[in-house]
Amino acid sequence: MEILSACPVCGKPDFTRFLNGRDYFLSGEEYTIVYCNHCGMKFLNPRPDATGIAKYYLSPDYVSHDAEQKSILNFVYRLVRNFTIGGKYRLIRKYSSGKFLLDIGCGTGEFLRYCRQKGFDVKGIEPGEKPRTFARTEHQLDVAEESYLDGLDHPSFDIVTMWHVLEHVHRLDERMKKIETILNPGGTLVIAVPNCDSWDAVHFGEFWAAYDLPRHLYHFSQSTMKLLAENHGFKIEKIIPMKLDAFYICLLSEKYSKGKQNYFSAVMNGIRSNTFARKNKNNYSSLIYILRRVKNEK
Repeated sequence: MEILSACPVCGKPDFTRFLNGRDYFLSGEEYTIVYCNHCGMKFLNPRPDATGIAKYYLSPDYVSHDAEQKSILNFVYRLVRNFTIGGKYRLIRKYSSGKFLLDIGCGTGEFLRYCRQKGFDVKGIEPGEKPRTFARTEHQLDVAEESYLDGLDHPSFDIVTMWHVLEHVHRLDERMKKIETILNPGGTLVIAVPNCDSWDAVHFGEFWAAYDLPRHLYHFSQSTMKLLAENHGFKIEKIIPMKLDAFYICLLSEKYSKGKQNYFSAVMNGIRSNTFARKNKNNYSSLIYILRRVKNEK
């Protein structure tokens, strides 16, 4: 375990306990999320270190890493993923000025495969051995281990994407600096993360599935994402909702809070969450941030 002495976004040492929660997905262990009294960032503290975290992903039910599991939740996850791939492609086509794409945390590679078919020059990074091997062998994709980033020291990509990845990254500041380095001037960074200001986050509290302790190390709001972006030479150009995420997150949260699935309640709560977000500052369950690499402002 490691203890953070300063906020990973603003660097201030002043934070207090926000809530205690459990790893309802795998281990049942209890963890604490703290709240930065300066910038409002919420983050896990203490937390497993970069080596110790690996065992918390070792489950066949961890769906973003498994292309073969046949459970209902995995089916729902893959259904949503496949439905949204086209939308993700249209989004990067709209906001990117070039064709060189790096997807960090690409999983089994379905998004990269689709973009390659549409003419993008793609590269993937995936720390998990099983999904990385699947992407290479089944989709013939160029997917590297995470250490590949260490060797990059100059602008190489027009667009970098991280779909529900940034909340897992131990060295947040280092990762953002690296992306700032490898993006071409005027390049685009796309970050999708859960939104801890959403209706479902408040409604489910410690049982909110998107806390996903201890795998999710950070819990972003729009204001803390804005601060993180500005700290690293980016401006948020657009914030786009991921409306389907509310239903999947509510489905898991219902299971964690009540001990069993309740599909009707999950659907109704997903609708409530999206309805709330339309009226309250775009606070959907998950948000996509389009960040533009600022030219000549450093």
